[in-house]
Amino acid sequence: MAEVTPATIAPAVAREGKGLAGNSVGLFGAIVIGVSCVAPAYTLTAALGPIVSVVGVHTPAILLIGFLPMLLVAMGYRELNRAVPDNGTSFAWATLAFGPYVGWLAGWGLVASTVLVLSNSAGIAVDFFYLMLAQAFSSPWIASLSADKYINVATCLAFMGGAAFISYRGMHTTKVVQYLLVGLQIIVMIGFGITALTKAQAGLAFDFTPIQMDWFNPLTVTSTGAIAAGLSLSIFIFWGWDVTLTMNEETEDAARNPGLAAALTVGVTMLLYVLASVASITFAGIGTAGIGMGNADVQRNVFLALAPAVFGPASIAMAVAVLCSSAASLQSTMVSPSRTLLAMSHYGAMPKQFAQISARYRTPHVGIFASSIVSSVFYAVMRFISEHVLWDTITALGIMICFYYSITALSVVWYFRTSWFSSLSAFLNRLLMPLVGGIVLGALFFRTLSDSLDPDFGSGSHVGGIGLVFVIGMAIFGLGLLVMLAVLLKNPSFFRHGAALIRAGQERP
Repeated sequence: MAEVTPATIAPAVAREGKGLAGNSVGLFGAIVIGVSCVAPAYTLTAALGPIVSVVGVHTPAILLIGFLPMLLVAMGYRELNRAVPDNGTSFAWATLAFGPYVGWLAGWGLVASTVLVLSNSAGIAVDFFYLMLAQAFSSPWIASLSADKYINVATCLAFMGGAAFISYRGMHTTKVVQYLLVGLQIIVMIGFGITALTKAQAGLAFDFTPIQMDWFNPLTVTSTGAIAAGLSLSIFIFWGWDVTLTMNEETEDAARNPGLAAALTVGVTMLLYVLASVASITFAGIGTAGIGMGNADVQRNVFLALAPAVFGPASIAMAVAVLCSSAASLQSTMVSPSRTLLAMSHYGAMPKQFAQISARYRTPHVGIFASSIVSSVFYAVMRFISEHVLWDTITALGIMICFYYSITALSVVWYFRTSWFSSLSAFLNRLLMPLVGGIVLGALFFRTLSDSLDPDFGSGSHVGGIGLVFVIGMAIFGLGLLVMLAVLLKNPSFFRHGAALIRAGQERP
């Protein structure tokens, strides 16, 4: 039997390609899908309260602190995408920089986190769906339907099925749906910010708090605990922008637009967050009475608590916006795991079934439906067995996200090591920015691991005195190692020649 070498495998890889529909999305469409995956409306309505509870009026400064490492990492992603526009992203790039084992684990981190977070997006969509109906029909009892496990799971599966079907229909359908959902949530968020600020200036605020410049100055946040909390929250409130890279082979000007879209997605999201946070604090203040931002009840869901006072009779618009936000995120998040699984399968790092492409829509339908089925089963089972495990699993995803973001950022540094000092741009984009971003996210990875050991971390559940979040995080890593071992035993060629295969994949026919 002839020896299998890069020389015999690489030409076939280059010749076959992945079969996706190229040039399906432009720069604007990529930004829209990126913003939809971040889901600013539903993300901030849950995250804003906890941030205010820690730093008060300096919330905008904390948002800027959290924004910086995301921007640094996004700029590094942009450099790698220019050199290697492969939809395997973290998996492909880490393989080229650090070898197939590290690359495979980076891919696993991305797939595991995105597949499991689908259940969170679907669960949030269910809650706001019934809340919207309750407001629309002035029947508060309708909102309680989401607490019924059977109704909740059935509705969740319906949302998941609809999102999978749209993803299966291809990037054109995805793009059209996202224009509607993202456009609506952005219009409502901007409208909320402008209306709240206008009413505040007109003397109609609940607790008018004049804007001060030191709200935006990160140096005024002297508490290291608050800074660490801000950085940790940034993982959740900005995460999702890298979806623009995983659809790079379906985007116009694949070497340029996906990376630019990633950076612009982070920037647009940051501006929305700062506007909404400043408007909320200016209008409602940080007191604990009424709709003050210091009120624990308000902090659970800031936008819905403030919407009646800001929008008046039109307050249902905010519930619709948050529902659209979560539904849009559910659908666009499916892009990442399906494309990553496609790339891993294409290069022999996952079962070959994931490389199958729909002949009609040219989408990785096996990856799309596999991701939605796994997430749906996980959500349904955990909703009935243990909601603590369900939500602690979502919390544990922060560990996975920090892991694959930091590995990918450091991959930029090592991959371009021979050109660090070739120009000022190379020094900044290929060394300094991704190095700082990678180190910050790597530090957050280890800090989150350490914090999650505490039984009080997350839901407060534990196994033998060890926090359930830590146990779940390690279980996800352990499962990944087992899957990697199975792939290694069945198809060792990737683990011998992974980098050569990926380089060959760039030689488009």
